[in-house]
Amino acid sequence: MCNKVFNTKPELHVNTLFSEMVDQFRQSAQQKASSSSSEQQVSKPGEVPCDVCTGTKLKALKSCLVCLASYCETHLELHLTMSGLKRHQLIDPVENLEGRMCTKHDKPLELFCKTDQTCVCMLCTVLDHKKHDVVPLKEEYEGKKAELGKTEAEIQQIIQKRRLKIQEIKHSVDLSEEDADREIAEGVQVFTSLKESVERGLNELINTIKEKQKTTEKQAEPFIKELEQEISELMKRSTESKLIT
Repeated sequence: MCNKVFNTKPELHVNTLFSEMVDQFRQSAQQKASSSSSEQQVSKPGEVPCDVCTGTKLKALKSCLVCLASYCETHLELHLTMSGLKRHQLIDPVENLEGRMCTKHDKPLELFCKTDQTCVCMLCTVLDHKKHDVVPLKEEYEGKKAELGKTEAEIQQIIQKRRLKIQEIKHSVDLSEEDADREIAEGVQVFTSLKESVERGLNELINTIKEKQKTTEKQAEPFIKELEQEISELMKRSTESKLIT
């Protein structure tokens, strides 16, 4: 890409020499791909497939932000050998490459504006983001990745601390449960002993009262007999006095 700005959209012509080279490369690449497909990984669900492969799609090795296409190892060879394609920006394979192009200038979003916190293209930095703090997208990505890695490490530390706290709480609960079981057992033992003591005391009290009652009855028995005998004699005398009169 020459990065030249046109006021009006120029008429585009196909570079026949370049087109023939591409066609020849595609034919040779397809032949090479068919022979080496067993060595390369076939694209699986969730992986980015090669856009050039016909038939069985191999796993893409890189994506080109200029071509807006993804290439397997075989079809990537052209970008690694041809001087005109070596300048193309290659990234790890991604889907939706159109989303990585500037919709306003149709250029790759290869820069990041820290001022506006957005991805921009080269023309954006000259026109819309002039004098803004702009860095290469890869640099911002690496910085964000390192920052997220640090944040992730901090989160993992917090998670580990929380897990240790949970273990401490569970251990404390277990100890508390053991203490509660021991106290219950001791309480049951105390009240069982107290109950037995009360029952023994009650039985002793009942026996004492009964013995006292027996003693009282035994002591009262001669007095009752004596009184009954006295009553009998009095009744006898009363009967005799009635007969005399």
